[in-house]
Amino acid sequence: MLWTIDPASRTPLQEQIAAAVRRAVADGHLVVGEQLPPAAELGDALGVDRNTVLAAYRRLRDDSVLEFRRGRGARVAAAAKARASVEQAMRDVVELARSQGYGRADLIKIVEELA
Repeated sequence: MLWTIDPASRTPLQEQIAAAVRRAVADGHLVVGEQLPPAAELGDALGVDRNTVLAAYRRLRDDSVLEFRRGRGARVAAAAKARASVEQAMRDVVELARSQGYGRADLIKIVEELA
């Protein structure tokens, strides 16, 4: 597992970790049912406190990307793949919109009109 974070980034570390997991799911590097490393182990590998990793894992659980099972750790949830593919598509749309000069309010308006 080759995830990196940028301690100098304005994005909080837990959000960087959560984004790395989401990308790994979207890209197929993590599959449904696959166990993630324990928080302490991942924290050591990334050079962050385990509580930072736990916060990222909890957020991913709340977003239905991960599920926790007692004695089995954090695993990729069955609902994760569908959500991850939608999130990746939205990231692509946001990137395209920005390159075309659309701002946040413009994107929100377009999504509301289409939904």
